[in-house]
Amino acid sequence: MKKIVVYIFAYSLFIPCALLAQSKDSSILTAGMEPIAKFSKLIPGEFISAEVDILGNMYLLTTSNQLQKISPAGEKLSIFNDVKKYGNPSLINVRNPLKVIVYYPQFATIVTLNQALSVINSINLRNQNIFNVHAVATAYDNTLWIFDEQDFKIKKINDQGKVLLESNDMRMMTSNLPTATQLIDAANQLFLYDPIKGLYRFDYYGAYVSLLPIKGWKNIIVENNRIYGFVSNSILVYRLDTMQEQAYPLPASIGSYLSIKIANGQLYVLTKRGLEIYQLL
Repeated sequence: MKKIVVYIFAYSLFIPCALLAQSKDSSILTAGMEPIAKFSKLIPGEFISAEVDILGNMYLLTTSNQLQKISPAGEKLSIFNDVKKYGNPSLINVRNPLKVIVYYPQFATIVTLNQALSVINSINLRNQNIFNVHAVATAYDNTLWIFDEQDFKIKKINDQGKVLLESNDMRMMTSNLPTATQLIDAANQLFLYDPIKGLYRFDYYGAYVSLLPIKGWKNIIVENNRIYGFVSNSILVYRLDTMQEQAYPLPASIGSYLSIKIANGQLYVLTKRGLEIYQLL
């Protein structure tokens, strides 16, 4: 299950608190004439990717292949140096700060880290005859969700890789078969994202519910009954209760970026100069 995104929000040398820079730039994101976000701070550095947990801690993957955990105040908390052990990770999932997931599709291997970024466990999915997985997520009960694209089933596994439950074959339920980029456990539901076909909804038992018309979005997250994502220079919001979509343009002052996402009421913009953080209003 994948992109694992949301797709996956990461970076270079240690970042001491003294390097946490507060910009004087007053750039804001605007929806019409009303500001929706205001620049807060910059964490400078050369980063590849970034993730943010529910506590506001940032997980920055550096160009030197270190995974660093940075506090909301900019303090370096811990570091994981063995990022490249199984090749290039395709996703880092930090939904559960006590169980960080690093997934390596080339070797079908999931590595789990604790809050100090020490290895808890590694799971080789091939030992369970699972070979084609691109989306992985932490489940609400601290197990793991995966989307097995070989038999088109969502599966819940434990820390030993044993399959605890699995959905029906999606080929029996819909002709719109997904190629997953993200798997998201949120709002008492499970979401599987295919940017071409849409956002698939499942219940907590992996039963297929519906297909939402959300296409072409990047870095999807689900918070407070809302789905957030990005298309080009716009923030998109889809309300699950009303099934209505709204778009908010990003200003030209944001410029080009490597990735962008929303978490915990803040906007995180990864650029060549570092991670820019905006407070949503």
